[in-house]
Amino acid sequence: MSKLKTQNNKKMANNDDLIDLNSPRGRLQQTAASLFKAKGFSGTTVRDIAANVGIQSGSIFHHFKNKEQILQSVMNDAILRVMTSMQQKLAETTNTSEQLYCLVLCELQAIHNEKLAGFQLLISEWRSLNDENQQKILKLREQYELLWIKVLDQAQHENLVNVDSFYLRGFIRGALIETGNWYKLDGDVTLETLAKKLIKSFVAH
Repeated sequence: MSKLKTQNNKKMANNDDLIDLNSPRGRLQQTAASLFKAKGFSGTTVRDIAANVGIQSGSIFHHFKNKEQILQSVMNDAILRVMTSMQQKLAETTNTSEQLYCLVLCELQAIHNEKLAGFQLLISEWRSLNDENQQKILKLREQYELLWIKVLDQAQHENLVNVDSFYLRGFIRGALIETGNWYKLDGDVTLETLAKKLIKSFVAH
């Protein structure tokens, strides 16, 4: 049995929750995310963000109360975007193998999409959030992980996989994150092909 309990009453991703990336707040957030990824959260100043957006430092505080709130918003928005994509793809098929492929591909796309730097920051800058903001992100991440667990539980029921969902998800998560260190988007292998190759490592054939 999975160590994560399915909670159907949880609020799932909704397009209305997503920030318009073309809005002033959205552009500011995206710029900050890129800087956080390149220089680290602690190495990025509000002045750096403002300079890259082309505004005065004080203007940032019309949108965010401090630098940490920007980081929290970046992470929150990234998770919601990936969840929305996953839910849309999962709704297109009831075939469990195809659903596993959808989840793997969506997560790979998030890891390698510069516009979703917030998803990558979940790993590298998690500890930069205070306890309150960590709890907010944890609740959202739990919803994200439940999407995986539901499909992995079904895969185990159908004998497509033979490892408990909780442990298998940990293996998959680590493997996908690691592709950030060796996979090249401009290489010979597309993300779609990579997803199919990786799935073979844990799905029975």
